[in-house]
Amino acid sequence: MMNPTRTTCPYCGVGCGVTVEQDAAGAFKVRPDKEHPANLGRLCSKGTALAETLDHPQRLLYPEIHGQRVSWETATTTIASRFQQIIAEHGAEAVAFYVSGQLLTEDYYVANKLMKGFIGAGNIDTNSRLCMASAVAAYKRAFGEDLVPCSYEDLESAQLIVLVGSNAAWCHPVLYQRMVKAKKYNPALNVINIDPRRTQTSDLADVHLGLAPGTDAILFNGLLAWLAENGHTDHAFVSQSTTGMEQAVAMAKTTAPSVQAVAEQCGLPLADVERFFTLFGSTAQVVTVFSQGINQSSSGVDKGNALINCHLLTGRIGKPGMGPFSFTGQPNAMGGREVGGLANQLAAHLDIENPEHRALVQDFWQAPVMATGSGLKAVDLFQAIGTGKVKAVWVMGTNPVVSLPDSERVRAALAQCELVIVSDCVSHTDTLELAHIRLPALGWGERDGTVTNSDRTISRQPPFLPAPGEAKQDWEILTAVAHAMGFAAQFPYQAAHEIFREHAALSAYRNTGTRCFNIGAWQDLSAAEYDALPPTQWPLDAAGQGTVRLFADGKFFTASGKAQFIAVQARLPHAVRTPAFPFVLNTGRVRDHWHTLTRTGISPRLSAHVAEPYVEIHPCDARDQGLQNGGIARIHNGTQHILVKVKTSRDQQRGSLFVPMHWSGQFSSAAGVGCLIPAVVDPISGQPESKHAVVAIEPYQATWQGFLISRRKIASLTEYCTTIKVENAWRYEFASASPMTDWAAFARDLLCQDDGGVNWTEYLDTARQTYRAARFTGEQLESCLFISAAGGVLPARDWLVGLFAHDALPAADRASLLAGKPAVAGEDKGRTVCACFNVGENTIRKAIAEQGLDSVESIGRCLNAGTNCGSCLPELQALLG
Repeated sequence: MMNPTRTTCPYCGVGCGVTVEQDAAGAFKVRPDKEHPANLGRLCSKGTALAETLDHPQRLLYPEIHGQRVSWETATTTIASRFQQIIAEHGAEAVAFYVSGQLLTEDYYVANKLMKGFIGAGNIDTNSRLCMASAVAAYKRAFGEDLVPCSYEDLESAQLIVLVGSNAAWCHPVLYQRMVKAKKYNPALNVINIDPRRTQTSDLADVHLGLAPGTDAILFNGLLAWLAENGHTDHAFVSQSTTGMEQAVAMAKTTAPSVQAVAEQCGLPLADVERFFTLFGSTAQVVTVFSQGINQSSSGVDKGNALINCHLLTGRIGKPGMGPFSFTGQPNAMGGREVGGLANQLAAHLDIENPEHRALVQDFWQAPVMATGSGLKAVDLFQAIGTGKVKAVWVMGTNPVVSLPDSERVRAALAQCELVIVSDCVSHTDTLELAHIRLPALGWGERDGTVTNSDRTISRQPPFLPAPGEAKQDWEILTAVAHAMGFAAQFPYQAAHEIFREHAALSAYRNTGTRCFNIGAWQDLSAAEYDALPPTQWPLDAAGQGTVRLFADGKFFTASGKAQFIAVQARLPHAVRTPAFPFVLNTGRVRDHWHTLTRTGISPRLSAHVAEPYVEIHPCDARDQGLQNGGIARIHNGTQHILVKVKTSRDQQRGSLFVPMHWSGQFSSAAGVGCLIPAVVDPISGQPESKHAVVAIEPYQATWQGFLISRRKIASLTEYCTTIKVENAWRYEFASASPMTDWAAFARDLLCQDDGGVNWTEYLDTARQTYRAARFTGEQLESCLFISAAGGVLPARDWLVGLFAHDALPAADRASLLAGKPAVAGEDKGRTVCACFNVGENTIRKAIAEQGLDSVESIGRCLNAGTNCGSCLPELQALLG
């Protein structure tokens, strides 16, 4: 039994604290840390299920070159010599790193140092480019540095919360619950939700502004102009602490001259726009939360500055309960920004385009060379790989073949690249399939380091698991390569705390107060002090005390010391709907999954809420396109297509579609939505416009369908196939438009190659066009398969999944298996609604009907549903009717 370990959740940028304990039987339990300031004892469904994902069935355990196991020495010396050869022949710009917001700050720091100070190129970028780069650029333009001014405490202090492009109920559930609690205890708190979709977050809102996709800057320009005209300018603050107000207001008036003009351009009711403007103008304590709906745009930086302008005009910044607040996507996107993980940054918030800053960092690092300017941002980087300009790329902890826009071009680029190195903790991803050198990295619970969350809180992530196989932490791998390249003296690291101290020292190096990011008080931490480091918000004062919120003194970090208004010329998205492509495609997350499913996809509980990829479409649009709810749709952009289930919803605007971004080739045969997203980026931030592609949609005409439940994980079966983890097995939902003349032969070829059909039973009903089969290993059910013609009825899955819990299948269940009905009728709990307590829809409906439950609180008391993270509360409310 181990002592409890206090660490942080590895999912989103909320940065929740958790405690991990192991019992006498060796089982781990993950609980929320009641003392961590980010979550105060709450966890979302993903965090609650962390213990279920510790023992990944497909770990990468040993270094490999061209599929052959090699020693670490061989792997690192090979990488070093190949880098040196390519640099000698083509220059430093021919080598690149593509890293991840999943890395710890110490890993990020060493990667950035090696690339920018020792290889000598700016070509290190991160998948945080895909989610936070526009917020970074907007903050830097306004404040002079990448600075999030707010604290989570401000959500409880606010009198008005404006949520823009943020489905916090699903994407940041713990913060959403802090807002729910704040509204419960302060009925005067108003919430405005600005989003083209009516999402689960909208249930909290007093007003939902379902604006036309891409018109956010028009709305906030209109607000700025209205505030200026109606006496809501904080003249003292504007005069003493800002510049550029007149130009910004003048530009706003040209694009949004009146409330009526705003309403017309944004497609909103005039009364709703007036109410929003009036609430913002009359409420002193306003927090404006923005996330991917703003950032993932070809004008995301301008949108961010448009809303920041409104806070500057009213002086609503630097005080409790107010400020523009970016909710970060990944667990350590902020830490990566601190150490220069983006191609256009240097470490310690220094500017790579500034010669004095470059000289400062080069001197501190004692680097032989230094990048002379920004490197290639993510989308440009992979285009440069495709053209051969970049000859070698090292991908760390991310899956760009799935997550980047125009993903098929990314795949093609890596397929022809001279040298592809991938460090990961799992052995199978779409990107790893293309790697020449594969390096086993440590995962959550095994690594040692720090992360920084959305409100600048730095927290420890200590290890509590041993390293599996020969896996190493990313900084260890990078350090070994640096040594092999001849840089051992400048990379002397033996432990994570040594790297952290250097990072802290650089933040204070020649820092006379002109740089906000400063954790220099920690530069002499001992190993024990590092291990005991409490969650703390930077910057630190000389005594090591953190800062809750920024700009309380009205001082900023621009050259003038004043915040900068930005005159925003509102621009609509790059892609325009046409008769051939009449729908706008929006992408995003679902509640219980994360990124490309490499972690959450192995949890049966997290896979139960949304089991298959889907497209959300308005019922009238579905009708017009000949689509059926629950059917399969083909979505295409003229060159690429995906196949997903249809989900009709009146919460979706007409003419718009929503598709989750999680499903990769490892979990679905044709649902990787990245192939439909064009490589259009914001010209300042380089962030892709992932919220606005134009596509067509049509029915997929399947001729047969089915599902398979198997203890073995197998490859995709058909052109439509989704892989779903269930208890003790894997479930596959599939359909095909190709004719199948012999279902029995298909089944035997799939499941019986190793035993010739021994312990095999099957049933074929030609009249009803159904086929059913099962395979046993001794008395244990190994797999079962059910097929029917398209539109036919297939049996319920849950009770069949339950049969895989038996080591020996009872005779009654064996006899009823192919009948598709249980021998003894049991309760079907239905689709999982509450993942924290595994409560299904049918169970909830039955309790409502039989026990007269009339509130979400009464459901919680009866079933526990909704009493943990609360992300299912909107669905519970909907079930109440």
